Order: sequence, then C-alpha cells, then structure tokens
Amino acid sequence: MDLLEHYRIFLRVAGLGGFTRAADSLGLPKASVSTAVRRLEASLGTQLFHRTTRRVQLTADGAVFLERCRDFLGEAEELHSMFRREPQQLSGRVRIGMASGMARQLVLPRLGAFLDAHPGLQIELGAGERRVDVVREGYDCVVRTGDVADPGLVARRLGLAALATCASPAYLERHGIPRTLEDLASHRLVHFALAFGQKPEGFEYPLPDGGYASLEMPGAITVDGGEAYLGAALAGLGIVQLPRFAVREALADGRLVEVLPQLPAAPMPVSLLYPPQRHMPRRVREVMDWLAQVLAEHLEPWPA
Repeated sequence: MDLLEHYRIFLRVAGLGGFTRAADSLGLPKASVSTAVRRLEASLGTQLFHRTTRRVQLTADGAVFLERCRDFLGEAEELHSMFRREPQQLSGRVRIGMASGMARQLVLPRLGAFLDAHPGLQIELGAGERRVDVVREGYDCVVRTGDVADPGLVARRLGLAALATCASPAYLERHGIPRTLEDLASHRLVHFALAFGQKPEGFEYPLPDGGYASLEMPGAITVDGGEAYLGAALAGLGIVQLPRFAVREALADGRLVEVLPQLPAAPMPVSLLYPPQRHMPRRVREVMDWLAQVLAEHLEPWPA
C-alpha cells in the first residue's frame, strides 16, 4: 500500500468519522485501514485522530493535515492523468449531496447517461434535507437552496427556483379555492421546518412596493423533509409552496392545483457548495459542471 493510498484512507476515515465505516466504504478490512492510519501517523510524527470506543475525531494537527491532504491528492491526480490518451474519461469516487426530491426528479434521471460516458466514475449520493458537514463528512460538493452563509465553503450560484402555491383537488373541494390573500383566513398550511420546535414561516407573498411578507396560518402538520412536504399536499392536508420543478408532474396530471398564482413566494436561490481547494480533482470539477448544467435547465438565471 503506497503513500497516496494511505492519504486516501485517511480522508475517508476523517470524512466518515470512523474506521469501520471507512473500511466498509473502501471494501477493505478494518485492520488494514487502522494500520494505514497508524503508519501515516508514524511517518508524520504526530497523532491525527483522537480515538475512543464511541467516536473518532480529528486532532488539531489532523485538521490541518486534512486540508493539505486534499490539495495534495487533487494535484497528484491531475499530474497522473496529464498524458492519458483519453482525457475525457473520468474515474474515482465523487460524493455529492442534495435534497431527495431534487435528486429523484432532476438528477437521477440524467445520471445514467453521464455514468455511461464515464464507466470508471462512482457517485456517492447523499439525498436528504439534513445539512451535512461538507468537510467533516467528506463531501466533494452539495446543492443547497435558500441563502447560504458558510465561510468555510465556496458557493457557486446556479440560479433561482421559482415557487408554486398548490393544494390537492380534494382539499380545495373541502375548503374552497382561495383567490385573494384574505381568503386564506379559512385555509390551512402544511408547515415545513428543518428542526421541530421552530416557529413556522407562514405563507409568503409579494408586497406591492417590492419585497416579501409572511402571513401566519394554522396547520395541522409540520414536516422536516421535502418529500413529506409534497406528500402532505397530495394527501389533502393543506396548501404548500414548493419549487415549480418539484410539482411539475403533479400539476400536469391533476394531482395538485396551483392557486394564487398572482401572489408567488420569493424564488429560492440554488447554490453548489464545495470546500476550497487549490487543486481540485478533474472528476470533481466535471461532475460539478454537469450538475450545474442539469439543474440550470430548471432554474431562472441569477439576476445580474
């Protein structure tokens, strides 16, 4: 096992936070992973991880080495591929994260053709609403909606996701079709929260002089995931405000009905976040470019 392999194993242990999970993801015995890290620590003359029976955590030196290790591996991989006759072929693993609905509706249907063009590439897709720790969990990039403010990451703006206000036909049959903001007094909203206990944001609508406001509305259910949010609307549990791409099929086949189109919520910024690297591996850079292209087809351009 060469030095580069030791570095790759170190990155996987740091990203997954444990030797067992790293070994499983790499298809190696746990003993081999532990030995590789011990040899790396011995060669560096420092301890990279604090080890307990319950968790593995980077030391201060380990955190510093993590950043330099990423840069080193990225540069090494670029150097190694300089003279390949088929430079268009990508190989290796790329770990990406995004909301489950976006993955299912937009990315996964297009991923097969991309992987056919790059048979040596392996994608690890984390699909969910949880805000992952990009650096600690070893993600190469994540797609996030809404305002992003993470000084430790680079944000690449992809565009704006237009929102649609929708409800199921069964819900509208029971409660009527709202045609004005005042009509919402007799309606329910499906509430969304990343963490239960937060105050619901309410129904968002535009102000005549610019900007947006939020109207508090009752609701019998609060969900913490996009798929459950859409599912609650389909089940007739209330009104939702979702990205238009997420409800396109349900609107087309009549499972949902758009209401109050004259009062659209603010479009949601969509960004691609990734750790800063001086030498990003080409496979990561090209996967991010492909993701940006796929998602841009469903987004409005970012204002100049």
